[in-house]
Amino acid sequence: MRRETKFAGLDFGQVEAEGVFAGYASLFGAVDMARDVVERGAFAKAIATRGAAGIRMLFQHDPNQPIGHWLTIREDERGLFVRGRLAPGVAKAREVLELMREGALDGLSIGFRTVKARSDAGSGVRRILEADLWEISVVTFPMLAGARVETVKAADDPAGLARRIRAAAQTMRGKERFPW
Repeated sequence: MRRETKFAGLDFGQVEAEGVFAGYASLFGAVDMARDVVERGAFAKAIATRGAAGIRMLFQHDPNQPIGHWLTIREDERGLFVRGRLAPGVAKAREVLELMREGALDGLSIGFRTVKARSDAGSGVRRILEADLWEISVVTFPMLAGARVETVKAADDPAGLARRIRAAAQTMRGKERFPW
């Protein structure tokens, strides 16, 4: 059976009021700005050993700024999929939530210790075969451009819905089909 993947547009205004979000913290086979490539299976041992509860959610890799916890961390065919919840009682987490809603913050980045790697002298690329994953951060500028908050769960959010309707109306103002 052939597997299909479809992508939909992302509306950060739909981040749940509870602060639940999901995305990819790493993509397999993609070269990051440090010339590292994570290989499929690199996180398997760390995930099995630590579980989602043992891998911290930080802001900008700062150990003094935990902002929530991971609900799901798993490898799939694309990369390291994560789903987490921002802690509503933490001021920085509330700020991060608002920045996600506004589309101003969407980067994800991994903090790990390399256990096993192989370097390609010709290309200068280091292939990470096993990594001891200890934290995943919400960041402004991820080392891997594609490591992003990618899917956001929709929730009943009357204020957010009203904001999205106003924005759509502003965009469509003066167009024939939507004359409001």
